[in-house]
Amino acid sequence: MGCTSPTHPIRVGVQLHPQHTSYEDFAQAVRTAEELGVDTIWNWDHFFPLYGDPQGNHFEGWTLLTAMATLTKRARIGCLVTCNTYRNPALISDMAKTVDHISGGRVILGIGAGWFERDYKEYGYEFGTPGRRLAALEEALPIIKHRWEVDVPKPVQKPIPILIGGGGEKKTLRLTAKYADMWHGFGDAETLAHKMEVLDGWCKEEGRDPKEIERSAGTNADDSNQTRDAILRTGVTHLILGMGAPWDFKAVEKLVSWRDSRRG
Repeated sequence: MGCTSPTHPIRVGVQLHPQHTSYEDFAQAVRTAEELGVDTIWNWDHFFPLYGDPQGNHFEGWTLLTAMATLTKRARIGCLVTCNTYRNPALISDMAKTVDHISGGRVILGIGAGWFERDYKEYGYEFGTPGRRLAALEEALPIIKHRWEVDVPKPVQKPIPILIGGGGEKKTLRLTAKYADMWHGFGDAETLAHKMEVLDGWCKEEGRDPKEIERSAGTNADDSNQTRDAILRTGVTHLILGMGAPWDFKAVEKLVSWRDSRRG
């Protein structure tokens, strides 16, 4: 199985899908999620809805994240995840650093290689191949970290945590081992346990202590406590519930209650 060290506390988060909603409704959902006690609140980085009416309301992730920084006081915030090739990596670093200051040191830079072809085509970005997008991510990560070291003002957090999302075993997990503070995956406990083993192997290759990397995974509103416990046993310590409007806050309450009962 994967890393089972209690190095990282059990945390829960919610990813609020910024689609098919109004800004006022989304903002209230952010406030409510924090009031319910989640540790992290996320949006995503797309330009069009991922489900439902493809022409429905949708809001851009990083400008929305700035608002989320001002709407919250305690929870950490981030995009799950930023698409690397929508923006120059130096710009991404500056955006993350700015939101880090606005939030008082609560931003997490979630980042990945990108995959939603419509975003690329309609906004004029080159879609290319998965391999090329992953290569661009590998080129970007050291640039982002370097800009945090040389630009002023420096980030509040030293450093801003980087989360890499994705389960690709040859490239994505290698990049996670080399550059990230957090990894986010999907799947059942068996799938996640396998990915953890691969990630731990890459950590060994990179001379990295695997315990340094916090492991997070998605959870569904109807997941039982037993299902979540099984994921916890793989070494995941951070479960994130994704949901769209209308918001299911009962599911958020259930997830927070599960966390509180497992923290001991």
